[in-house]
Amino acid sequence: MTNYTIQDLIDRYVSVSFRVDKKAGALIKAQLGDDLTTDQLYILGYIHQAGECTSSELADSFYVNKSAITAIINRLADRGLIQRTRDENDRRVIYLTLTNEGKELRQKTEEKVHYLVESFITQFEETEIKSFIETYEKLADILDNMKKEDVGE
Repeated sequence: MTNYTIQDLIDRYVSVSFRVDKKAGALIKAQLGDDLTTDQLYILGYIHQAGECTSSELADSFYVNKSAITAIINRLADRGLIQRTRDENDRRVIYLTLTNEGKELRQKTEEKVHYLVESFITQFEETEIKSFIETYEKLADILDNMKKEDVGE
């Protein structure tokens, strides 16, 4: 590829990435209303998938510092959406799990987000969306590997 072509592709990627991220974020935020922030929804989703986890695990998974996770966790705990449980063998370790209220709110908000995503994903042919998702997953893997190299994991 020529430098012009590479630069053109980079410009297109940056432009479309910005447009999609901003628009999708705004649409998801509108679906969530005042129930949750998108970060809180992602945290609840992660805890749901994991069953239980620590705040350090969340910080690593979301590529943020622990204090940012602690602030989100405190708000979720204050609302009764997550529960903290100390490890019996190591009192310094605190496990996070969803409460019943947290499970219900996560389910309700996930359904709204799924409905939203379905409204635009069904506008693609099945082969198009499968190809897109596979490419997007490949990009996520590349970025994950770059992150690991950057932090020396």
